[in-house]
Amino acid sequence: MCVTKNRSLRDIQELFDFGIRIFGENKVQEAQSKFTDNLLKQIELHLIGPLQTNKVKNALRLFDIIQSVDRKKLIDEIVKEKKKLAIKTHSYFIQVNIGEEKQKSGVLPDDLEGLYDYALDSGLQIIGLMCIPPADLDPSTFFQKMLIIKNKINYNLKLSMGMSQDYNLALKYETNLIRVGSRIFE
Repeated sequence: MCVTKNRSLRDIQELFDFGIRIFGENKVQEAQSKFTDNLLKQIELHLIGPLQTNKVKNALRLFDIIQSVDRKKLIDEIVKEKKKLAIKTHSYFIQVNIGEEKQKSGVLPDDLEGLYDYALDSGLQIIGLMCIPPADLDPSTFFQKMLIIKNKINYNLKLSMGMSQDYNLALKYETNLIRVGSRIFE
């Protein structure tokens, strides 16, 4: 997936012309301002940043996949809006705060299974788990922990982990989706 945070529509169009079809954005409003309806019909757009409940309605209309489900309140808001809207979003990842960092979003590993079950019981199509390991530590430990957790909860879930600086390590731990941005734009 190509992360286009802080990139222009021109940059996105160049990537599209090159053959990129999966894009990731961190913010709902930024994505709304950059992606045209025509382009949205031809790509898969993922929300990879935190989602506030007051932005759920717009996110469900814009993104194919939301990777940052992390709490019951957010699940409840998604379910409520899904009943009222024609939505584009068809699948979800649960974001795991794998490093248990206070400043980061994501469900804590010990609370993941309960949230996963709640999401499924609420009717969300959970297809994977996403994490961002602590920046100052070796990510291998955290990627390995994510793989173990995923296999314990549901072997068929996908993993979204690894970014420009650590994607090679994430691949060793069976990630299905890496989020690359800065490396592409070097």
